[in-house]
Amino acid sequence: MSKRIVKVYPRFERLWHWTQMVLIMVLMFTGFGLNGLHGVLPFGPAVMLHTIAALVLLAVWIFATFWLFTTGTWKQFVPQLDGLMQVARFYAFGVFKGESHPHKKLYWRKHNPLQILAYFGLKVLVFPLIWGTGLIYLTYNLWAAPEGSTFALYVVANLHLLAAYMIAAFVVAHIYMLTIGHGFRSHVKPMISGFEEVDLTPEQEAYLEANEPDRLMPRDV
Repeated sequence: MSKRIVKVYPRFERLWHWTQMVLIMVLMFTGFGLNGLHGVLPFGPAVMLHTIAALVLLAVWIFATFWLFTTGTWKQFVPQLDGLMQVARFYAFGVFKGESHPHKKLYWRKHNPLQILAYFGLKVLVFPLIWGTGLIYLTYNLWAAPEGSTFALYVVANLHLLAAYMIAAFVVAHIYMLTIGHGFRSHVKPMISGFEEVDLTPEQEAYLEANEPDRLMPRDV
C-alpha cells in the first residue's frame, strides 16, 4: 500500500453535499420556527420557504440516488462489521487519550464502519420517515375527512418532528467529528477540492495512472 493524494470526491458528489447542507439548514431553521422555537419569520413565509426547500431537496436526493446506483457508489454505504467496534471505541475513549484513528481510508472505501452505519440508518430509516410524513403532512387537505382528522395529523406531525430531531442530532455529531484528528479545516478541505490522501494498492495506483491520471495528484505537489 502507498499513500497518494487522490480525487476521491467527484464534482457532483461535492455539489450534492453542499447543496444538501444548505437546504437542510433552511429546513431546520424554518421547521423549528414553525414549532415555536423562534419567531424570526412569520408563519406564512416560513411554511412557503420550508415547502420549497423540501421539494428542492427531494429532487436533489432523487437525482443523487440515481447517480449512486448508476456509478456504483452505493457500495460505499453497505454496512460492515469489520473494524466497527475499534472505531466506536476510538470515538468513545481513544480520541481523548490521543490515540491514532484505527481506520485507514482506502480509495474504494472512503468512510469508516461507524460512518457507513450512520449514513445507512439515515438513508434507510430516517429519510424515508421524514419524507413520508412530510408529503402526508403537505397533502393533508387531500386525505383528511370532512369532519377533520386531528389525531392522524397529530401523529404525522410528531413523527415528522421526531425525524427532524434525529437529523439535527446527526448534524451536530457530524460537525463534532470534523473537529477530531487533524482539525476542522483538514476534514472540510477534501469536500471542497475533492482530493484526499488515501492508501492505494499497487494495482489501484497503476490503474489510475494509466486510465485516470487526472485523479492523482503528482507526488511532488
